[in-house]
Amino acid sequence: MNYIQFLGAAGVVTGSKHLIHVDGDGARPLQVLVDCGLFQGQKEWRERNWQDLPVPANTIDAVILTHAHLDHSGWIPRLVKQGFHGPIYATAPTIELCSILLPDSGHLQEEDAAFYNKTNASKHHPALPLYTMEDAQQCMTLFRPVEFDQLKQLSSQFSFRFVRAAHILGSSMSEITLNSGTAARRLLFTGDIGRVRDSEVAPGKVLHSGPTEGEDCDLLVMESTYGNRLHPHNDPRPEMAALIRTALQRGGSVVVPSFAVERTQKFLFMLKELMESGQVPRVPVHADSPMAIKAIQVFMQHSEEFTPETKAMVARYGSPLDWPDFHFDVSQDDSKKINNIKSPVIIISSSGMVAGGRIVHHLMLRLPDPKNLVLFIGFQAPGTRGFTIQHGAPQVKMFGQEIPIRAQVASLEQFSDHADTPELLEWLRTFRRAPSVTYLVHGEPAAAAQLRDAMTQALGWNVQVAAYREKVPVE
Repeated sequence: MNYIQFLGAAGVVTGSKHLIHVDGDGARPLQVLVDCGLFQGQKEWRERNWQDLPVPANTIDAVILTHAHLDHSGWIPRLVKQGFHGPIYATAPTIELCSILLPDSGHLQEEDAAFYNKTNASKHHPALPLYTMEDAQQCMTLFRPVEFDQLKQLSSQFSFRFVRAAHILGSSMSEITLNSGTAARRLLFTGDIGRVRDSEVAPGKVLHSGPTEGEDCDLLVMESTYGNRLHPHNDPRPEMAALIRTALQRGGSVVVPSFAVERTQKFLFMLKELMESGQVPRVPVHADSPMAIKAIQVFMQHSEEFTPETKAMVARYGSPLDWPDFHFDVSQDDSKKINNIKSPVIIISSSGMVAGGRIVHHLMLRLPDPKNLVLFIGFQAPGTRGFTIQHGAPQVKMFGQEIPIRAQVASLEQFSDHADTPELLEWLRTFRRAPSVTYLVHGEPAAAAQLRDAMTQALGWNVQVAAYREKVPVE
């Protein structure tokens, strides 16, 4: 029997892994993994990163990767460490971003293990990393680039092609065709789905909005991250300009916790536009994230994915790395020098949820001053420092110290690159026919359930919420 087994992102947003099992004609089955992501967030989910898959890693023939975010790609080094040695198919930009993100993830795994060993805070002695930086670097040799719309044949029964998902640079959906005898079945795995339009609904996007329309599939596996949330549809730029302008005019600085891939690049382009139009004063801007700087370099090599507005800005002003008064701080010494700046400055640094990284040092220094502004442009998960700061706490713990929060704190909710329910419905209405069944993944239970009900009511489709380790037939 041909089937799909949901090995992650079922009942939770992270850990995307979907196993496709195709019976062979007298030979052993073909097994392909769509995405191979890390579980993140609550401890009960993170512990699954240490569990073996229900099938041996060396029996998986290939991985098809939709995009580079760690909740979709971050378990690949572990899979390889357990014996997987097949090809990993992805778009070229996805591979380039993975070459940045995966080694950094390995480095953080090693740092965490060293911390636990130093403090004896782990029940394992010694504490070991899930994988190392070297493991991550070695797994990159297995990646194979596939262009959008290029048909890739893995066997006589299995072929796939990538179509645009418009979520981040290089992000794709995977259209998979299974041929069994005289019957053919088309499966569509969405990965993460980007916003539907550019200027009207999602202003300021650096990359093209809108997943590929006119899909035709028998079985759909779709994300449901924003199934119970709606994006504000107003342009964030006027509010962003007013917040920054007011902080700078009172002599304060602006600190922006930001994710290194996509969010930092988007914010920089919007900030440049606001400065050039006179809506924000020209002050020094520091992008203090080595990973974000590497990601900018990758972005600039793939202008084919830019919106017309972004192409026009690059044509007029060049690469962000060359913009006057925009500083890109690679070394720790460069980062430390920012602390000595007493005049107003805009600092963009990671991590986006203040879980660690250089942003923590900047906030320790600038949170106590009421002249400053902390501007959140990304979702803050409960339990993170970012959530604590965002939700009005009087203080936050950093490096063992309780830091008072006296700075102004503001959030802009329009920066998400996930389609919400109305946008998903708009996209689904372009399908040439209804799939026989849709399985919702990559969403919290309430989000998946609400999206299921919305799709059933608006479209009349057969929609199910996937369960962890559930096997569903492909008939």
